[in-house]
Amino acid sequence: MTSLEDLPLRDDLRGKSPYGAPMDPVTYALNVNENTHPLPAAVRASIVESLAHALEDINRYPDRDFGVLRGALADYANTTQQGQRLDASMVWAANGSNEVLQHVLQAFGGPGRSVLGFPPTYSMHSIIAESTATSWVSSPRGENYELSPEIVTEAIERVTPDVVFLCSPNNPTGTSVSLETIEAAYDASHGMVLVDEAYVEFLSPGSPTASDLLPGRERLMVSRTMSKAFAFAGARVGYLLADPAVIDALRLVRLPYHLSGLTQAAAVAALRHAPEMLAMVDDIRGQRDRLLRELPLLGYSVSASQANFVLFGGVADPQQLFSELLARDILIRDVGIAHSLRVTAGTEEETTYFLETLATLSR
Repeated sequence: MTSLEDLPLRDDLRGKSPYGAPMDPVTYALNVNENTHPLPAAVRASIVESLAHALEDINRYPDRDFGVLRGALADYANTTQQGQRLDASMVWAANGSNEVLQHVLQAFGGPGRSVLGFPPTYSMHSIIAESTATSWVSSPRGENYELSPEIVTEAIERVTPDVVFLCSPNNPTGTSVSLETIEAAYDASHGMVLVDEAYVEFLSPGSPTASDLLPGRERLMVSRTMSKAFAFAGARVGYLLADPAVIDALRLVRLPYHLSGLTQAAAVAALRHAPEMLAMVDDIRGQRDRLLRELPLLGYSVSASQANFVLFGGVADPQQLFSELLARDILIRDVGIAHSLRVTAGTEEETTYFLETLATLSR
C-alpha cells in the first residue's frame, strides 16, 4: 500500500500532523469549546423552513458575494458595537473562522512573508500559516499569559512581521487582550493586524471589543464565528469585520461560490433569532465562573478566563488525569501546557458531573 512518504508532497509539509482534536464517543464532550446547549425548537424550525426554501434553487449557484448574509452579520455585530456602525461592505464570511484566517494569509501572507503570534494560542493559527507558506514566528507572553502594550510592541519591532495575530479571549488560556494592547500592536506594525474574537460573546456584557477600533485603521481585522455562542459549530460559519478594501482583497483569493446556498440560508435564519440563540450565553458564563470558583477548591489553579472554557493547572500528570476522566465518560483537552488541562463550560448538569468526578480523582 502506498504511504504518504511515497508521494511527492511539499517538503515543508513532510513530518507534519493534521489538526485533530479527539472525537471519542462520550456522554460528556467538554474538549473543543462547543456550545453544548441544543438549539431551541423554534429556531430549528425556522432554519428548516429557510433550508427548504433554499432547496428550490439548489440547481443554481449561490450568491457568491452572499450579500444578504453579510448584511445580517453587520446588523448583528452592530447590536454590541460601540464605535462606527458596520455595513455589509465591511463584512466577509467563510466556512468557519478557520477559512477566514486562511483567506487572510492567502491575501496578506504567503512565501517570503511572516505572521507573528503569541503562544500558547489557538493551534490552528500556526497550522494555517504553514499551509499558506507563511513563516510563523512566535513570541512569549507575560505572567499569567497576559499581553501588554510593551510586550507586543517589543515583539513587533524585533520581528517586523507582515501580519500579527492576537486572540481575545485567547484560546486556550481564556485571557482577554486590552484595547490599549491592540492599539499598540497596530501602531507598531506596518502590516496587517488580526484579532481573533471567536469567544467575544462570552466577555462581560458591555465590554469593549476590537471592532470598536476599526474606524481609521484600515489594516485592522476582527475575525469571529457563529460556532461558539450561536451553537452553530456544525454549520461552519465564520466572519471578518474590516475596512471595505480588506474585503476586496479577500475576494481575490476565495474560491468561487465558497459558501453554499444552504449555509447562507441557515446562517441568515439563525441570525434572525439572535436573542433566542444567545439566551444560553449567560448560563454558560455562569458555569464558567463556577469552574473558576470550584476548581481552586479542589486544589487546582485557574487562568482568568473570559471565554466558555477554563484552563486549569496544578495537574501532576495531565495524561493520566485525562485518561481517568475519559474512562468515566468525560472528554476534556490536553493542550500541551505542562501540568494543565482545559475544560469547556457545559450545561449545569455537565459541569456538575465533571466537578464531582474530578473530586474523586487524584491530582
